[in-house]
Amino acid sequence: LLLFSLLGLLLTWEGGQALVPPSELKQMSAAGSKYIDTEVENAINGVKQMKTLMDKTSKDHQAMLHNLEETKRRKEEAVQLAREKEQQLAAKQEVCNKTMLALWEECKPCLKHTCMRFYSRTCHSGSGLVGRQLEEFLNHSSPLSIWVNGERIDSLLERDQRQEKQFEDLEERFGLLEDGVDDIFQDSTQVYSRMYPFFQAPFGGFREVFRPPIQHIRFTPRRERFSRELHPFFHHPHHGFHHLFQPLFEMTQRMMEEAQGGWERSLGGFASEYQNSSNDRMVCREIRRNSAGCLRMRDECEKCREILNVDCQQTDPDQSQLREQLEDALHLAERFTRHYDDLLRAFQAEMLNTTSILDQLNRQFGWVSRLANLTQGSDGFLQVTTVLSKAPNLEDPSAPPDTQVTVQLFDSEPLSLTVPGDISWEDPRFMEMVAEQALQHYKE
Repeated sequence: LLLFSLLGLLLTWEGGQALVPPSELKQMSAAGSKYIDTEVENAINGVKQMKTLMDKTSKDHQAMLHNLEETKRRKEEAVQLAREKEQQLAAKQEVCNKTMLALWEECKPCLKHTCMRFYSRTCHSGSGLVGRQLEEFLNHSSPLSIWVNGERIDSLLERDQRQEKQFEDLEERFGLLEDGVDDIFQDSTQVYSRMYPFFQAPFGGFREVFRPPIQHIRFTPRRERFSRELHPFFHHPHHGFHHLFQPLFEMTQRMMEEAQGGWERSLGGFASEYQNSSNDRMVCREIRRNSAGCLRMRDECEKCREILNVDCQQTDPDQSQLREQLEDALHLAERFTRHYDDLLRAFQAEMLNTTSILDQLNRQFGWVSRLANLTQGSDGFLQVTTVLSKAPNLEDPSAPPDTQVTVQLFDSEPLSLTVPGDISWEDPRFMEMVAEQALQHYKE
């Protein structure tokens, strides 16, 4: 009798009455661990889905690189041809040199005044700096800049630099995406390999994922990345896979709007531009970046327009043909530039969709990768330490009291969970509910 009294005292904790003797706790732990084992299996299969999706995305990425490389090559050939035709025209310019130079000297001050007046009325700051840059540009330019649309070549070269930066950013982020998914997958395979004796089907095909790595082509080397733990980054609710490409895509959209809508809408209608603040910002940025953009305002100055009307065909018929060839080369280069933009934008849009799916899969299954360094005990992943009957509900004394269960899952701190009193601890649903709650806490 004394022995049973002492046992009763030992099984009472914080005012709750123990419902399960210690001898039964091990069986409850085994039942809960069985549920956890199934969830670990499902999570490993989920990570396998992530890896499969990433492999397909990598193949698509290689096809995109081939298209970008070909487009870049043809664009550069067209720009080089345009520059050659420009140089040939410059060499022949001496035939009409006297007339064009005289017009150019009268064109320059009008062009500068027109551009600076527009800038000072429209833009908020930097007039002095822009004025000095423009004056230096005009002093080093020739009437040929007006005659052959010289600003188009400058714009193409500038756009090429910006595209190169976009591409490098895209490659860097794609590399982080590949590394992140690969790290999660490799850690998950460690969990699988260690637990393989406990698991049978459906894991027969899991090892099929291991295959020789895809051979990647890169026509610019990816910048060296620091070796670091990626999991905290990708488990952060606001900094997952999707976060890699969302800011880049938004920035690209803005750049597309500037390139397509800024200067094209500013030609020949300055008054309307004053009423459109969005276009104004684009024009201001264009002038600050490239003084050659002011050449687009040549139609506002009579002497500049007269340069366009100078006809050198009588003294040198080849000039008309050269101008046509230059125009054709510029059109071709601009077309390939737009196509390159479209390819980058299409791939980024695909990445937004793919990373959104990867984020969903990672939130659902990625937690299993954190078990890579965990040693599974002989009694399973989940250990039940106490099962107590809580105090009766004062509002409804007739209702069965809830049950408080203390468990330890994986390497977490002990968790205190509550099961509704109408579910007996002998009911199979009891430990399933406990294990489900414990796993949810662990994921969070």
